[in-house]
Amino acid sequence: MALAAWEQAEVEATNASGKQPVVFVHGLWLLASSWRQWRDRFEEAGFATLAPGWPGDPPDVAAARANPDAFKGQKVGMVADHCAEVIRELDRRPVIIGHSFGGLLAQKLVGMGLSVAAVPIDPAPHKGVLPLPFSALRGSSAVLRNPLNYWGTVTLTFEQFRYGFANAVPDEEARALYDEYHVACPGPPLFQAAIANFRPGGETAVDLRQRDRGPMLFISGEKDHLVTWSMANAAYKRWKKHSDQPTEIVEQPNRGHSLILDHGWAEVAQTVLDFLDGNGVKPS
Repeated sequence: MALAAWEQAEVEATNASGKQPVVFVHGLWLLASSWRQWRDRFEEAGFATLAPGWPGDPPDVAAARANPDAFKGQKVGMVADHCAEVIRELDRRPVIIGHSFGGLLAQKLVGMGLSVAAVPIDPAPHKGVLPLPFSALRGSSAVLRNPLNYWGTVTLTFEQFRYGFANAVPDEEARALYDEYHVACPGPPLFQAAIANFRPGGETAVDLRQRDRGPMLFISGEKDHLVTWSMANAAYKRWKKHSDQPTEIVEQPNRGHSLILDHGWAEVAQTVLDFLDGNGVKPS
């Protein structure tokens, strides 16, 4: 799928800057605008940033809520291919930062040889990650409990969002996050992840053998219900086993799946900036 006009504009602005690019990849139930605060912080630090959408994403939250069917048919492979198309338009390989299913997509892009460094944050499990705790099943049940959801889209109730995303913040903040950021999600990605380890191949597989991938940092929220420490740690161990590139994992205390959005987002962003600086990834 061709780049949207705004994506092409971000690519051109990034190339014109001459700075080290950072690509932010969003996950389910969010849009690219969920990275707004991060982009501001990284640009203040001297990086150039861009945040591609998933193919067919509406332009903003209001439009997404008015037309939830716009997300129908989005699958892991097609989203990865679209993000790869954006990255290949850049003059320099970027840092790739992804949250949730964006964290899985970040790993797929790393496996394609497109990164200078990568940070999967509370990443959805790639094929071969075996832990599947009850909390993750419960958090995904809004989609997985009905096979017909594979062909449609699912909007979370506030209670479902509270459990899956915002369990580690006060009620008032959870409601504000829901009102500001939450949109419907496509059914296929969760089904693809759920059955990945029971069939050969699959779009959630990643190439762990990529040698020239640069440093990787996995971040896990201590209280995350959707992607627990055991899931993030299993992904980290698989990458570390296959490469001598710097590979680290950190746990953010008292944080849930909303850790890139909620009141503590800046602390997480600083953890990433410190990791990049410590591994020689500079803005220019």
